[in-house]
Amino acid sequence: MKSAFLPDRGVVKVAGEDARNFLNGLVTTDVDKLKPGLGRFGALLTPQGKIIVDFLITEVPTGHGGGFLIDCPKALAEGLATKLKFYKLRAKVTVENLSDDLGVLAAWDGEPAAQPDLAFADPRNGELGTRILIPKDLKQKLSDLIGAELVDAADYEAHRIALGVPRGGLDFMYSDAFPHETNMDRLAGVDFDKGCYVGQEVVSRMQHRGTARTRSVKVLLDDLSPEAGVSVMAGDKSVGTMGSSAQGKGIALVRIDRVADALDAGQPLTAGGLALTLAEPEVVRIPLKQPIT
Repeated sequence: MKSAFLPDRGVVKVAGEDARNFLNGLVTTDVDKLKPGLGRFGALLTPQGKIIVDFLITEVPTGHGGGFLIDCPKALAEGLATKLKFYKLRAKVTVENLSDDLGVLAAWDGEPAAQPDLAFADPRNGELGTRILIPKDLKQKLSDLIGAELVDAADYEAHRIALGVPRGGLDFMYSDAFPHETNMDRLAGVDFDKGCYVGQEVVSRMQHRGTARTRSVKVLLDDLSPEAGVSVMAGDKSVGTMGSSAQGKGIALVRIDRVADALDAGQPLTAGGLALTLAEPEVVRIPLKQPIT
C-alpha cells in the first residue's frame, strides 16, 4: 500500500446547527446522505451551472466537534470559505479555512491496516483508495499506522491520471466547465434526485436533454507528453484541450462528437505535434439522451 500527502489540498470546515441544510441547498451532492466515515464528491457552482470549486466532503464525528470538513484545492480554500460566508445570511453556521492546520493524506493500492479518525473512501473511484484529513507533520505516523509506504505526491498524481479522474486547474478550468464535462455525473459528484442547489436547473437540463458533448477522456501517449493546455487536433481541426499527463497516460477535454467523426474518418489525434490515442474509444460513442417531449 502507498500513501502520499497532497500539498495542493486544503480543508474548510462548516459547522453549526444549520450546517447540513445550509450545504445541501448549495452544492451538487446530497449532504443528507453523509455520516462520519463516509465521503461524497460534489461541487459549488455558479448560477449558470459552471464549477467554482469541486471537493470531497465528510461529516465530523461528534467526538471531534461535529460539522463537515471539505477537502478542496488549497489555492481555492479561502475563496470557498468566503463564498460560503456570503451565502450563509442568517443561517446558524460557522465557516473556517483550516488549511494551515489540516491537509490530506491519500492512501491507495490496498486496504488500510487501521481506520483513523477523519478517514473515508474516495467516492469517485474505488481504486483512488482512502483520504485521511491530518496535520502535515503526522503524515509519516499515519502512514505507518495504516501500513503504507509514504511516497511522493507525484506518484498519486500518476495514479489519478491513469484512472482518468480529472483535476481542476489542469484538466479543466474553474468557472469555465460544467459538471458533465468533467465527468462529475459519472464520478458520483451530482445527485440528480436531491432538491434545489445553485446551478441545479442548468445541470438537470444537460442531464435530461443529453447536451453534454464535451467530456474528459483518458488518452495514451508515446514516450513524450504534450504540455497541458495545448490543443488536441484531428488533422487541422481542434477537437479539445490536453490536460495532465504522466507515465504515458493523460487526460484531455474533448468534443466527443468531433473526436468520433475523426475516428470514423481515420484521422489521427495529436497534441503539440505528439500522437495520442483514446484509452477507451467507446466513450465518445455513448449515445446522447433524447430530448424530453
